[in-house]
Amino acid sequence: MGLITFSNPDYKDKIVYAVAGSHTETILKLAKEHKVPVQFDCQDSECGSCLVRVTSTTAKGRMGGPLTEKEKNVLRELSKLTKDEIEQMLVDDLPSKWHLAC
Repeated sequence: MGLITFSNPDYKDKIVYAVAGSHTETILKLAKEHKVPVQFDCQDSECGSCLVRVTSTTAKGRMGGPLTEKEKNVLRELSKLTKDEIEQMLVDDLPSKWHLAC
């Protein structure tokens, strides 16, 4: 992952380091470790309360891994992604701008 900047209107930007390719560090885990407030409830990709928008300041564009099936379902329920958008991301090999922090 590299460097992650947490930003929202109520919290000053905070930059933290994330291990690239880690399958154990989630955005939520990093936020909690660095005392960055991120809303969450279930912590199991079920409720969607930890919805985050991923942006990038690099020329490469958005970073992020593929969505899990649970994430896809929740993001569709929240009307953040359509089935067609999910299929197009797979064809274009592009990450979603929406993820669940957990």
